[in-house]
Amino acid sequence: MTSSEWEWAPGTSRDHVEQVTKFHRDALAVPMERRIRLADPGRHDFPIGLDEADRGVVVADRTVPWQERVLGCMLAGAVGDALGAPIEFLPIDMIRRRYGTAGVTGLGEDGPDGTVTDDTQMTLFTLEGLIRAHVRLRTARAADPVPIVQHAYQRWLHTQGVEWALAGGPFTDGRDEPDGWLVTEPRLFERRAPGNTCLTALRAFAAGEPAGSFVNRINDAKGCGGVMRAAPAALWSTDPVEVFALGAATAALTHGHPSGYLAAGALAFLVHGLLTSSPLPATLASLAKVLRRWNGHEDQLARLEAAVRLADEGRVSPDRLAEKLGGGWVGEEALAIATYSVLVTDNLADALCVSVNHSGDSDSTGSVCGNLAGAYYGVRAIPPTWLNHLEMRDVITMLSEDALAEFGQRPPGDERWAWRYPGR
Repeated sequence: MTSSEWEWAPGTSRDHVEQVTKFHRDALAVPMERRIRLADPGRHDFPIGLDEADRGVVVADRTVPWQERVLGCMLAGAVGDALGAPIEFLPIDMIRRRYGTAGVTGLGEDGPDGTVTDDTQMTLFTLEGLIRAHVRLRTARAADPVPIVQHAYQRWLHTQGVEWALAGGPFTDGRDEPDGWLVTEPRLFERRAPGNTCLTALRAFAAGEPAGSFVNRINDAKGCGGVMRAAPAALWSTDPVEVFALGAATAALTHGHPSGYLAAGALAFLVHGLLTSSPLPATLASLAKVLRRWNGHEDQLARLEAAVRLADEGRVSPDRLAEKLGGGWVGEEALAIATYSVLVTDNLADALCVSVNHSGDSDSTGSVCGNLAGAYYGVRAIPPTWLNHLEMRDVITMLSEDALAEFGQRPPGDERWAWRYPGR
């Protein structure tokens, strides 16, 4: 490993860096590739060492398998959603009165009970839609996944109390019920404060209106309902630019403002990089170059740059967070808060707690932060007690493992698979 591959750890405390520096000082004569040590493994999810200038640094842990990163992305996203769900809309003072001076610090035992929201529901349907699109790509050579993700969102609409005949639109094909296994999961039929923008857009499509797109902007919505469901797009391609475009296109189905869909493309791009072990600062630098190619990118890019600058200050108060990054109600703010939370911490649990303890859209900022942190640290970094309390952990795990199978080298091709994931 060369010095150019070492990255600073935003948010690592000075005391801890000094302790690690002292621990490694005698090892400086050893070749750099042998200097990496696990420092305080109970606190950190990646190695810390020294560079040639005797500075404390962290090293991207390339030993976390890709499969564990995918599971981590999906499960940690749901955990973040569950952590923030009961405190969405609450001011930070009320959060502290209810949960203590540190705010929400975990699931269970007087913390949130693990119930997820529409953020997790729609993320699951995004992933299911992409699995089905990949089945179609393999079997029918139909390459555009966006209409199949649209179909998935119409199935989600059905779970929100809309009869399939009214929810399915052109996808009903004379069938009384939607197909596939995910929509048969009864726990997904719980209404968890679904966003009006998504409901309205999907109802309009079912009634015969054209699908939302970059050209057909069906509204001027820039809420976070587009970005909070976009992480699965990272799996679609090895090309991060294609991943960006797909993430943005799936969000444009319901959100017509550039900040509403570019935030989704940016999240998919970041998750794609983190899944391949790229450190977040380096991935952000690559993302900036891609963002600048898109019309209307200014707000999103400015918020991400603000998140990086804020991380340089260390952990700030929730008031300072709101002043610089907003409350997470719109796409660019939600992604910025999530990004800041990962940059300013050195482990997944702390990142999630930072991302939800503020006076804003805590479930969505927690969900997006979980997607990022889980993709980088992997599923083993999620505290087991939190996972034990997570609603639908089994469904999330099963769907994620099915995605790993479908996007793997030998995707299934039997009749059972075709029933679970019809290519339409």
